[in-house]
Amino acid sequence: MFGVFMIGTIVLGLLSLRGRDRANLAEWSVGGRSLGVVLIFVLMAGETYTSFSYLGAAGWSYDYGMPVFYLPAYLAIGFAVGYIIGPVLWHYAHRNNLHNITDITSFRFDSPWFGAAVAILTTVFLLPYIQLQITGMGVVVSTISYGTINLGTGYLIAFVVTEAFIIFSGLRGSAWVSILKDSLVIITLLAVFVYVPVHYFGGIGPMLDRLVAERPQWLVLPGQGKESLGMLWFATTGLLNGVVYTIFPTTVAGYLGAKNPGVLRRNAIIMPFYQVLLFVPILLGLAAVFVVPGLSDSNLAMFELVVDSMPAWMVGLVGVAGALSSIVPMAVFMLVIGTMWGRSVLGVHPRTAPHQKRLSQLVTFLVGLVALLFTFVSPSTLVQLSVLSYQGLAQLLPVVLISLLWKRMTVAGAASGLAVGVVVVAVLVSTGNDPLLGINAGLIGLAVNIAVNVLVSLARPATAPADRLAVDELAEVRASRS
Repeated sequence: MFGVFMIGTIVLGLLSLRGRDRANLAEWSVGGRSLGVVLIFVLMAGETYTSFSYLGAAGWSYDYGMPVFYLPAYLAIGFAVGYIIGPVLWHYAHRNNLHNITDITSFRFDSPWFGAAVAILTTVFLLPYIQLQITGMGVVVSTISYGTINLGTGYLIAFVVTEAFIIFSGLRGSAWVSILKDSLVIITLLAVFVYVPVHYFGGIGPMLDRLVAERPQWLVLPGQGKESLGMLWFATTGLLNGVVYTIFPTTVAGYLGAKNPGVLRRNAIIMPFYQVLLFVPILLGLAAVFVVPGLSDSNLAMFELVVDSMPAWMVGLVGVAGALSSIVPMAVFMLVIGTMWGRSVLGVHPRTAPHQKRLSQLVTFLVGLVALLFTFVSPSTLVQLSVLSYQGLAQLLPVVLISLLWKRMTVAGAASGLAVGVVVVAVLVSTGNDPLLGINAGLIGLAVNIAVNVLVSLARPATAPADRLAVDELAEVRASRS
């Protein structure tokens, strides 16, 4: 069953090429800017519901309890903010023929070197996400095959299947595969949500009653086992991640792939309902506290219940949904990195500019290969880096978004603030001070980042030309809402 679905995934991704201009970079990188509500919904749902949703969400729930609810909290904030920001970025990129956040950076500051620097820094912070999806795929495949398929083979399958369609089909291929993925996610999670509590507890009600009676500390902040995950951490993390989600490189790729801003607004309204599915692995992680106490790897909390209680064919379907939840976001991550390098690093020179799509496809393959090699050779390297990935990417907020609205921001101010913000986050995380006094390290870094940015920009004044700003786009969004 797993093999059939993997082959079907590749075929479905390649079928998305039919009738499309295969030589067009915009068609490959942002779906020709023509994706409608359904494809944008499944694509962006695929980016938010990853293998972490199956493994990490259940694991956090199993270990700590209530703090895991920061996931639906920050996503809800992200969709609300994205209702405004998405159309602004769409208009800005559409007017200036931009493909990603490094394009936006290069154009706003009229500085190709700064765009290249942002591409390199962003790659460093996105690589761990690819490696984590490869690792998650290996864990899922090994678990649902009852150990028949080892982790290494699972890693290799993730790499081969993803590269087999994303290099050729691009963003549209990911959207098509997301239709299959999200259909399976909805069906399997609803089935698991009903079956597992009935099998082990006699129903959802008795399971929750037992949780309230025997594990009440799992149901309040800061949860069980980590006092630093209190209300202040929850609030600052939810706010920071929610806002950063709107300028996350893969999110922006989804924004720019829409055929019009109305698609993005409708998607922002629909998406929070999809995130209700996150409660399934969260609740099953809590259930696993009673059924399989003392797990050495809490990430397996949900799959331990599924494998032990459900028939093999259903385990297979759940595993396929989990595997596709690795493949789809991994494909978009590789695509985004490839496009950034093809446009802002390797394709900047006039001699290489005509080959930007081929260069982007080459980097897409190589970045997946690098992540795969790290997974085999030194898995802890990227995993350690992933701890500061989201906080590091948060430092791009002034560069990608605030700069479009503040005409006096200079490239010196933006670069200085970005560098200082990343250093602050790296120091706090590496010294075990995340959170610091309950505050997310990324928010502290962002505050320092903005302060340095403002001071340097005011010390070396410059005014960006009107066509480099998004003031007109913001006005247009306001007009369309009124």
